[in-house]
Amino acid sequence: MSFTRREFTRQSALTGAGIALTGTVAALATAPGALAAGDPKHGHGNGHGHGHGHQDEPGYGPLVSDPKGILALPAGFSYEVITHCGVTRLETGEYTPSNHDGTATFEGPRGVTLLVNNHELSGTRAGWEHPVPLTEGLVYDPVAAGGCTVVETRRDGRTAEWVGIAGTSTNCAGGATPWGTWLTCEETEDKAGKNGLLKDHGYVFEVDPYDRRANRDPRPIKAFGRYAHEAVVIDPKRGHAYLTEDASGPNGLLYRWVPPHGFRHGRGRLRTLADDAGVLQAFKCFDRNGAFVDDLSRATRIGTVYGVDWVDVPDRDAKTVAVRKQFADGEVTRARKLEGMWWGDGGAYIVSSFARAESPGRHDGQVWFYEPKRRTLTLKVLLGVNPDPSKEGAFDGPDNITVSPYGGLVIAEDGDGLQHLFGATESGRTYPIARNELNIGSEQEPEYSEFTGVTFSPDGRTLYANIQDPGIMLAITGPWKRQPNRH
Repeated sequence: MSFTRREFTRQSALTGAGIALTGTVAALATAPGALAAGDPKHGHGNGHGHGHGHQDEPGYGPLVSDPKGILALPAGFSYEVITHCGVTRLETGEYTPSNHDGTATFEGPRGVTLLVNNHELSGTRAGWEHPVPLTEGLVYDPVAAGGCTVVETRRDGRTAEWVGIAGTSTNCAGGATPWGTWLTCEETEDKAGKNGLLKDHGYVFEVDPYDRRANRDPRPIKAFGRYAHEAVVIDPKRGHAYLTEDASGPNGLLYRWVPPHGFRHGRGRLRTLADDAGVLQAFKCFDRNGAFVDDLSRATRIGTVYGVDWVDVPDRDAKTVAVRKQFADGEVTRARKLEGMWWGDGGAYIVSSFARAESPGRHDGQVWFYEPKRRTLTLKVLLGVNPDPSKEGAFDGPDNITVSPYGGLVIAEDGDGLQHLFGATESGRTYPIARNELNIGSEQEPEYSEFTGVTFSPDGRTLYANIQDPGIMLAITGPWKRQPNRH
């Protein structure tokens, strides 16, 4: 059922009056109440929240270089290394796998925190020094290198790590479920026989961090479709799943899975679904005037609101044609590098990492908010093209994302230069939280590695994040505080 133009105009006016989170100096903020970074009337400088001395400045001040050469943090903050590929070991004795990616935390008993950590390893095991170990009973495709591990941390500092699933490929962002499990996503379209793999890939798998037996005999959730999955969130009220696709040629899509009538979510229930259960749909956006929007990069103003319709996917398993290629021009809306998602505030925050020549417009990052109740998509963060990513002063390439218990968002950067964790406040300012100093390389030979897996502990005291290459999980603590929500 589609919106009428009148319904959308009324609802988008309400949505557009909400918060707007601005990005770099080049960002445009035009929603009511939004702040353009660098607005001299408000004295916010470059929007990065330090050096002005105002009590309501966001963030925690400038980053201090790390004598250990791993992580620059604001004064008063510290970090611990939780896992390190080739250094720490699993319970079975193998080294921690490499290429850390999406991560979520789960509350365990007596101060225990459980983390599920994806390992974005593509192709076969032969190509990697530290693939995910093939733990008996937990293997989907015995030649595939990827999977995820479960990490247990205790108050006394002790840690343990074991395999959650193995034999999958290119496990990227994923997402936590409301019932306490992890959905690990394969960012690939490889079928059996391609790149040496024995089974079809490009699926979502469920991993239970609490019950190792529940992970035995892994089965893909084929109802969610086969494509280059990035992230997934579950609407806890309606039961819908929202899934991003990181792909190009043509650009990828945002999907919605509607469960079959009478289906009840819960631990292990997704693996019982038939391959064609429910309905998989792709999004189609239109503006206030009812005009179709072909690509999200068309939006150049913070506060832009689109109405959303959903179009059924013809062949979700992509037996002969990739899912995103099954739609003709004008049937669906596309976006370059649809990446991380996080459920919060009654909807889904959705990242489009950047757009260049493959898109109608250019930017260095967008964060959208989809509100299911109104079926509207609102642009919350817009990062202008960063003129020099090798220098401090701007952020680019948002990827993994989380909603902060202290207000606003925390975003992992996967840009072209210096890599940061940065925050975006509800009133529209950005600020640095951390900078990768482990593998920044040199001006002649840059070797930047992205941040991934940004997520808070259940009690909100610890921010976990990964440096993907070589694969390091970090726990960041310090004087967290509520971020100002003023202009």
